[in-house]
Amino acid sequence: MLGEAAILSVRELTEQLRRLLEVKFPFVWVRGEISNLSRPGSGHIYFSLKDQDAQLQCVWFKQKQQIARQGVDPLTGEVREPGTPSPLDMLQNGLDVLCAGRITLYAARGQYQLAVELLQPAGEGMLARAFEAARRKLAAQGYFSLERKRPLPVDPLRVALITSPSGAAIHDFLELANNRGSGARIRLFPVVVQGEGATSSLVRALEEANAQQWAQVVVIIRGGGSLEDLWAFNEEPVARAVFSSRLPVLAGIGHEVDVTLTDMTADVRAATPSHAAQLLWPPRAELMQRVDSAETALRRGIQRCLDMAFETLGHQESALRWLSPLKHQARLAEQLVLLQRALERAVRQWIDRKEILFRRLETSRRGAFGLARLDVLSGRLGIMCARLEATMPTLLHARQRELATAQERLGAAARNWMLGWERQLEKLALQLAAGDPMMPLRRGYALARTGGGNVLRSVHGLNVGNVVEVLLADGILETVVSHVRSEPLRPGE
Repeated sequence: MLGEAAILSVRELTEQLRRLLEVKFPFVWVRGEISNLSRPGSGHIYFSLKDQDAQLQCVWFKQKQQIARQGVDPLTGEVREPGTPSPLDMLQNGLDVLCAGRITLYAARGQYQLAVELLQPAGEGMLARAFEAARRKLAAQGYFSLERKRPLPVDPLRVALITSPSGAAIHDFLELANNRGSGARIRLFPVVVQGEGATSSLVRALEEANAQQWAQVVVIIRGGGSLEDLWAFNEEPVARAVFSSRLPVLAGIGHEVDVTLTDMTADVRAATPSHAAQLLWPPRAELMQRVDSAETALRRGIQRCLDMAFETLGHQESALRWLSPLKHQARLAEQLVLLQRALERAVRQWIDRKEILFRRLETSRRGAFGLARLDVLSGRLGIMCARLEATMPTLLHARQRELATAQERLGAAARNWMLGWERQLEKLALQLAAGDPMMPLRRGYALARTGGGNVLRSVHGLNVGNVVEVLLADGILETVVSHVRSEPLRPGE
């Protein structure tokens, strides 16, 4: 028998499947042809992606459509020309598109679907397909697994910063670092962030930061740009160096819509370089407020401890005075007097209750067994005896008459019952005689049987040469069939 713990509800199984899908496919590119396009009043867009062999249900939630409405290509970073339609305007059945998003499961229908985050017509973005191929490869190797992600240190004091020393990202990061945290030291590892040599420069900086064993966390930042500008952060050697880092890695590359393999491999992803600094250090004013709150709480705690100590001391002084031998003896003497008085009252009350009970019992005894009571009862007994003697003959004669009447009725009923059964018996005897199979034989009829003893009711089934027994009133004849003729029996025969 299966235990209760081994049986899943539909909701539990669906929830486990949803988590598996979302962990396995956190971000995937899919190409296909749009069909079943629907735009309900909620603002969400529903459609199917299909090819010649399969189809995939897709949903583009309203809040995720903001990227397409911003007028910037999320893959290249290019600004669309005025009047150029957005992907939302171009959506129609039959359109060949590239969609990116996460695979999830819609529990209400029990089907998996693609939650779209990016969409563009197919034929564009060769780099996007290369990115998807590399992403699948690294995902299969566990680079994006949530189980290996490490938390960032709280308010780190030693930070290894990997970025371009001439970019705007470092200035934004350092400005926020100067106003946040409790005073961290930042060691810069300058790198080339795009173009030739960027990949090897990033890998060397990551290896050097780990080899020095000085920093508590490694931060990789870079300002926004097109997909080509950020491509160095999509190279497998860079992702591999991030994956192999012994120190936690925080990546803040590009803008919020930019997603690179380095972001996905890092332990924590920041939306922008400034956001990376915000994730590392709390505002300094907040830290000062925490210190003030801690100091206030400490003062209150010390005061509470002192108040409790003084209160305990007062209780102990009162207890010490209460435990004085003379006062203890006086309290015992007072308790003894009170107990003695209580005992005297209890004895007096017990004696009074017993006296009252005795008087009640004596009164009851006299009333039940006195001479006057006996005289009254004797007079009642004489009257009852006289009445009984007067009524006994009459009562006895009436009971005798009733008995005689009942005997006569019982005899009449028995005679009637016997006559009824005798008539019934005669009827049954007549019926039995009428059903006697030998009675027709006595009137001259005969009964034919087969050699096996079965009664013959028809000539059908008899053949020439069969033995037939003929029963008469006074014996049995055995005959052999010499001829069989079927003729209907005419009335009177």
